[in-house]
Amino acid sequence: MRQVKPLPAVVRGWVEQRIGPIVSVRDASHDWDRSRVWEVEGADGVRRYVKVSPSVKFFTREGCAYRHVVPALGHSRAPRLIDSRAEDLVLLLSAVPGAPAKELGLSASDWRAVHQQAGVLCARLHEVGELGRADRVEAEASLETAADGAERYLARAGDRLTVAEQHLVRDHAARLRRVGPVPVGYIHGDNQPRNWMVSDGVLALIDFERTRPAALVQDLVILTVTQWIDHPDRERAFLSSYGRTLSDAERHALRCLTALDAVNCLSWGQDNNDEVVTARGRRTLDRLMKESGS
Repeated sequence: MRQVKPLPAVVRGWVEQRIGPIVSVRDASHDWDRSRVWEVEGADGVRRYVKVSPSVKFFTREGCAYRHVVPALGHSRAPRLIDSRAEDLVLLLSAVPGAPAKELGLSASDWRAVHQQAGVLCARLHEVGELGRADRVEAEASLETAADGAERYLARAGDRLTVAEQHLVRDHAARLRRVGPVPVGYIHGDNQPRNWMVSDGVLALIDFERTRPAALVQDLVILTVTQWIDHPDRERAFLSSYGRTLSDAERHALRCLTALDAVNCLSWGQDNNDEVVTARGRRTLDRLMKESGS
């Protein structure tokens, strides 16, 4: 059972300076140690969220995202940044209604409708505007950066991978370096149903700490290896509203990225006792090995 994380007194004091007395607090963190999120209710009856970022990098990314990228999603399609405090890496956010899509027991048709809306919102995010010079440099180097991570992931995974599996990961990393130009922009960075809030059939996105300039196809990796592998109808629904088909280069990059995601999941998942993430990595790697004839 996950231990409930208390709202730190210094953070509570800062929040109450902005919204008045807090009358209730609920730990809304994810099931990993560095996730620290609380739902708070003020004396005015309004729910808000308090988030302490796990690092300066994530705090900076999320603050920038809420100020410059998230507004493109439209009214009520994402939380709003109320205030932030860099000293404590804390953000105060408005709440969006609903519950994560993964918790709702959706029917097949409802899942297609959710993916269709997700395609619309991702398109808005990806098309938010021209990248500045520094962001464009980062985005255009993002696949190379991802490939650079392969050796780190393999070192962390150790003997959890066979020699043949290690060779496959290195081969896909090398292929990723040769993909060539692909569309770039701002990505959500953790685009999956746990961050899709659904209320009365309307979808909103949450959790922008990984939002950054990158190859747009990187936003589709988790969906590819979790949602779409067993439900191609959901992929078709997403891409139909996303507004364009993926290029051959993007398809090739996506396959390579799934191999890197697999080894990262196998190392991170086991290190953090996350059976779901570990299983995701093992399943992807097994599939790639089978498809390669190994």
